[in-house]
Amino acid sequence: MASEFLWYIIPREGAYPWEPAGRRPVDLGYLQQLAGSVERLGFTGALLATDLYDVWPLGSALAASTSTRFKPLLAVHPGLISPTLLAKMALSFDTLFGGRLRFNVVNGSTRTLREYGLQVEHDRRYELSAEYWSIVKRLTAGEVFDHKGEFYDLKDAGASFRDLRPVQEPHIPLWFGGSSAPGIEMAAEHVDVYLTWGEPPHLLKEKLDRVRDRAAAYGRTLRVGLRLHLIVRDTEEEAWGAADRLLDVTSHETYARQLGERADEDGVGWQRQFRQHGGKVPAHARELEEHPNLWPGMSLFRPGPGTAVVGSTAQVVERLAEYQDLGVDTFILSGNPLLEEAHRVAETVLPALRSRDRAVR
Repeated sequence: MASEFLWYIIPREGAYPWEPAGRRPVDLGYLQQLAGSVERLGFTGALLATDLYDVWPLGSALAASTSTRFKPLLAVHPGLISPTLLAKMALSFDTLFGGRLRFNVVNGSTRTLREYGLQVEHDRRYELSAEYWSIVKRLTAGEVFDHKGEFYDLKDAGASFRDLRPVQEPHIPLWFGGSSAPGIEMAAEHVDVYLTWGEPPHLLKEKLDRVRDRAAAYGRTLRVGLRLHLIVRDTEEEAWGAADRLLDVTSHETYARQLGERADEDGVGWQRQFRQHGGKVPAHARELEEHPNLWPGMSLFRPGPGTAVVGSTAQVVERLAEYQDLGVDTFILSGNPLLEEAHRVAETVLPALRSRDRAVR
């Protein structure tokens, strides 16, 4: 299938939004402008992450200002609300906005979930997630049923909104990333698109082979998505210069907070990124180049996916093509500022990758 490209939308926007000096004012009008630009530029939607705003009002506002071409991917933590309520919210959203909702399943970290009163350690998070999303899938497929499991005991689930018929079949799609053994097992059994952060291709191939083997054991195949930040410029030197500037403008307080708070993170995906720099800030960005044009330095100053592809347009296209050759068919991309970089990527990188898609087909 042809590759799919999504962008990234959060309210922390600017050239380096993790610092007050690098942040620009953002209101509803700005976010709707950004979503409209993403749609017009040919992206099929955007990931709305668990950031400053809750994803449901943000997703509703952006869906209301765009057409059915723009499909919001809403990041949702399982267990924070009832799976029955989540399914009703999802069916309502999908009905009102023409069948465009997609879920990004976020298992989060033990520490983060404690803020919401959810006391589950790493492996138990995946056990909860598997049960939770199996319920949500059935409910968003229009089923009414009883369920008695380890975490949930439901009677006549879905009966109160049985007239709210599903738009998407067989259910609201689940997108999910997990690098640990329990995470891979959950993905293999339950999700539609397996997501991963950027890694050197040989490491990613090993992980994807495990995911595909486990999915095959359930008689399933999965699409594969990759979440990457891009620093793309006309020349390689300009791109690495832009990465150097990010190191220069980031404060000592941000480095200390990010590295100190995240060093003991229990997510395997985060640990795989953290090992690439070991919590040390380099003098020059390129000191961390682990594979041609692949830079894990974004994780030095922002949470979540911390790998960037840094280089000229031709080099960025070449790196993304390597991932396509591994079977990646979906890319969730970003660059700062989000608005300007959406234009840059759509006008330079995406045409080359789409042309490559057509040639392969």
